[in-house]
Amino acid sequence: MTRLEPGEHAPDFTLTEDHGTAVSLRDFRGRKVIVYAYPKAMTPGCTTQACDFTQSLDRLQAHGYDVVGVSPDSPAALAKFRERDHLTTTLLSDPDKTMLTAWGAFGEKKNYGKIVQGVIRSTFVLDEAGTITHAWYNVKATGHVAKLRRDLGLDAAPGPTS
Repeated sequence: MTRLEPGEHAPDFTLTEDHGTAVSLRDFRGRKVIVYAYPKAMTPGCTTQACDFTQSLDRLQAHGYDVVGVSPDSPAALAKFRERDHLTTTLLSDPDKTMLTAWGAFGEKKNYGKIVQGVIRSTFVLDEAGTITHAWYNVKATGHVAKLRRDLGLDAAPGPTS
């Protein structure tokens, strides 16, 4: 199974957003972007993670980051998820799991002690040129966004320091 590493150029993708618009990774060139893969909208862990990203979005954007969540859910399911939980991050649908597979976020994983095929909860941080600066696989839904912010040094005020 492919695992992306820091320093690699992120594979491009074009996926459909929850309201039907096609979004490509190249649309984010010139900005830093956090891409997170999650198994299923409206499940407890995925809801926690998506809400944590939404609650941190102002801080992340203040540091120049866009946030994109990707799951195999349909655009209609993602739209329901956004509305139900008041999510403000970009949500993309990858029903055939092409992007998720290319990024190493789909494959064998343990689920309740059994080996299954599924989405591997993962987070990737890309710089303005689309190069991966951080890649985390098998992340926990709870507390991951706070850890991400700490690891990236984003809890300090943005802008120049004197």
